[in-house]
Amino acid sequence: MSHPLTRVLTLLELLQSNARLTGTELADRLDTDVRTVRRYTAHLRDLGIPVEAERGRYGGYRLARGYRMPPLVLTNDEALAVVLGLLAAERLGMGTAAPASAGALAKIERVLPHALREPLAAMWETLSFTANAVIGQAPGTGVLLALAQASRARTTVAISHQSWRQEHTERDIDPYGVVFHTGRWYVVGHDHLRDSLRTFRIDRITSVTPRADSFTPPDGFDPVAHLTSTLAQGPYRWQVEVTIHGPLDEIARRLPRSAVTLTAQPTGVLMHARAERLDGMAHMLASLEWPFTINHPDELRQALKNLAAQLTAAAQRKPEELPQ
Repeated sequence: MSHPLTRVLTLLELLQSNARLTGTELADRLDTDVRTVRRYTAHLRDLGIPVEAERGRYGGYRLARGYRMPPLVLTNDEALAVVLGLLAAERLGMGTAAPASAGALAKIERVLPHALREPLAAMWETLSFTANAVIGQAPGTGVLLALAQASRARTTVAISHQSWRQEHTERDIDPYGVVFHTGRWYVVGHDHLRDSLRTFRIDRITSVTPRADSFTPPDGFDPVAHLTSTLAQGPYRWQVEVTIHGPLDEIARRLPRSAVTLTAQPTGVLMHARAERLDGMAHMLASLEWPFTINHPDELRQALKNLAAQLTAAAQRKPEELPQ
């Protein structure tokens, strides 16, 4: 933060977001000292904003009870961060059922000064992405927020769920976590109806009702790892098993978590995957820098030979041999 006014506005935002903060806590967040914090609070009081100071060991600063500022006060950097967030959410398919992004942008534009509104509008209209947009099924806002709250509070919820076969069920679940993956929202947790760990697409959940029961998730449970592992075991034509002779950590960084599962073995890293086409699997394996051994299927060997033949032909082809 380079300008004192920016720090004063940030101080106001911190006081609105927290019931009470000590002078030391505020100084640390504003990257300044306690004396300057006292001066900034005096500036806010001069503007008619009732900042209360509590003295003593457990004292601190807070806004007067019941006081509310106008709904939006953004610096240039904060406004840009919000607009970029809306753009990214739209691009990644992270929107909810309501046209929330368009509504949020319209509200931001109404309260911003003209000097900031025009550059942000230009950003919205001209920014391009190298990745293709993701088109996903948007969940209901209330359903998504209710599942997130239950996951954090570790409380059981009742859900109304409709399967891809259009079968409707009522069930209780313990939501261990909410995950966004490739354009869709999922909740991972214990399903009381099936008495097992399950994954549900949130756009197929029509309602969420809190229960009085609480739960404790398994120690070290990772909702993202479980989801990607589950999706990697979907119904594909080919079951692939390959031993890659290299370090697990580096191999894991090179391969998509949603497509493979990796297990450390004495002879290397055992990769399990499922594939609809073996030529794509051949390309993925060929991109690795470590040697590997195909356990099965044998058809993958032929796919690699075909790829090798294509690469050999490309390496030997001379410019004058190019088709006219």
